[in-house]
Amino acid sequence: MQPRNMSMSGVVDLAAVKAASEAKAKAEQARAQRQEAGAAGAAAPASPLVIEVTEATFESDVLQRSTEVPVVISFWADQAEQSKQLNTVLERLAGEYRGRFVLATADVYANQLLFQQFQVQGVPAVFAVIAGQAMPLFQGLAPEDQITEVLDQLVAVAEQRFGIVGEEVEPGAAPEPADTPPPRPATPQELALGAAHDALDAGDLSGAIQAYRNVLADEPANTEAKLGLAQAELLSRVQGVDAGAARQAAADAPGDVQAQLTAADLDLVGGHVEDAFGRLVDTVRRTAGDDRDAVRLRLLELFEVVGPDDPRVVSARTALARVLF
Repeated sequence: MQPRNMSMSGVVDLAAVKAASEAKAKAEQARAQRQEAGAAGAAAPASPLVIEVTEATFESDVLQRSTEVPVVISFWADQAEQSKQLNTVLERLAGEYRGRFVLATADVYANQLLFQQFQVQGVPAVFAVIAGQAMPLFQGLAPEDQITEVLDQLVAVAEQRFGIVGEEVEPGAAPEPADTPPPRPATPQELALGAAHDALDAGDLSGAIQAYRNVLADEPANTEAKLGLAQAELLSRVQGVDAGAARQAAADAPGDVQAQLTAADLDLVGGHVEDAFGRLVDTVRRTAGDDRDAVRLRLLELFEVVGPDDPRVVSARTALARVLF
């Protein structure tokens, strides 16, 4: 797919979107603070030009930072060789642009919520965030000259519309350590949850599933553990599945419950949320007894992955209620 023109159309509505006027004010305030620090002889710590973003750090590393510098997000996966090649190009360009944008890379398998929130259709996929507003740039391994054209447009839009100009820094510069109070010791529950997250990030799906179940055994209402377990179980179910064959099997046998469950899992992992929900609601309509219960429970698990407040979940719950009652 060709890189898109940076017209600011198709903006993704994120919860922390900032108004353009507010962004300009913050950008101007940040520049004034840097100038005051320079006048006083104190050099402000430089930020890294390439970071790895996670769901936990998205607010600080992307949304907040985007009020001072455009943030380019590259969604990638270890299994997608093109996405790793693209990251190599983008990392080099981040150095060449010397702080006019920051590159944030996001592993889609470790960050399913981000993957779904940005409605990523496949990897590699590249977005930008300016002043809290996200927009698609391009998908696929685009030629470098087209990538630089899009980046130039991005930098221009950030400056002209939002007054955001990234500070020029040396490639590879790292922030100075800040004086912060010592962190409080983690609780046993936090340590257990952290171990579960680490296992999921490392691709140890069976270990992550067991770790999340251990947390839920002590804290049945732990929302974060429920979400992590649902994610790990979903990824475990699709691991090693031949997507083409599975989708064909579902198309050939609409009454095959297991085929529909597998296809729905693949739909969700691929970012086709409505397709996954619609497939399972239709399967609930066609089935009865134990088969219907199995499909209903799977649909509830997928609701956990997407999040109860997502409008697609709300709509699917309504559709499910209609076929059940």
